[in-house]
Amino acid sequence: MIAVDELRPASIRRAHGTIDPVFTNSPQFVHDGLSEQMGVPVIVKIETVNPIRSFKGRGTWVAVSALVAARQIGRDRAIVCVSAGNFGQGVAYAARALNVRAIVYAGLRANPAKVTRMRALGADVIQVGEAFDDARAASETYAVEHDAELLVDGQDPLISTGAGTMALEVTDAVKAGSLPVPAIASVPVGNGALINGVGSWMRAEAPNCRIIGVQPEAAPAMALSWRAGRPIDTGSAATYADGIATRIAIPRAVELMAGRVDDMVLVPEVALREAQAQLTEELGITVEGAAAASWAGLLAGPRPHGPALVIITGSNA
Repeated sequence: MIAVDELRPASIRRAHGTIDPVFTNSPQFVHDGLSEQMGVPVIVKIETVNPIRSFKGRGTWVAVSALVAARQIGRDRAIVCVSAGNFGQGVAYAARALNVRAIVYAGLRANPAKVTRMRALGADVIQVGEAFDDARAASETYAVEHDAELLVDGQDPLISTGAGTMALEVTDAVKAGSLPVPAIASVPVGNGALINGVGSWMRAEAPNCRIIGVQPEAAPAMALSWRAGRPIDTGSAATYADGIATRIAIPRAVELMAGRVDDMVLVPEVALREAQAQLTEELGITVEGAAAASWAGLLAGPRPHGPALVIITGSNA
């Protein structure tokens, strides 16, 4: 287990300088149309203009490179993960660049385009079971039986450390005078890695910014867990937004959310689809369902009293 100290601001700043530049310094700007609709400046952070079309490349690069440096993985010892698609692409990209064998488990119903892309990036993709949990269990078994390194999204704070670098870029732009200070950051929540990274940085650099997590009503495990202060699993995660379709709460991520998250909002499927359509029209880019959660959460209210940060986490629709 990697120490929680990795989520300190100095570690996030240091991580930013180590990530492959194709994932950093993503577009960020105040969007006129969204601002007019919200009644406050809306800062859009677009994490889709990179080789894997999602923000996951930041955290996976930090985690995989750290494991390589520690000689825990390499050509002779593989890295294994389970993914609905975006995390697996990030692991595959970093593993290929760092000469590591990557094995990604996914469910039989995983997004076919994401599965194809993971394979194109060099990962051995093994599809098992109808449910994500079947693939998760299979990945754990493989890691034990083959002496491979299991990387669990949301569990390793280094993944959140990498994700936190996007918040760093926002506050650096604030200091440079090109963006307003956000009063609220609306963050899609799947397993919690992203919101823990963003929350860690903002607590130090923009302490008055409220960190709001957004989940589908159909997949509320992390929202229920945050409210209870302990992991709570749900019987299903029946949302079309596969990137945030979390049924099992990651205990480590729930622990880290304490003090980093101000509130959790649940939105219905129809709200996610409407937000996805609005963002696609306003931004002129493909926005996947999970990425629409950031805007859907803001629309659910109450309306913010100051500038709002919307994170477009992926475009693998």
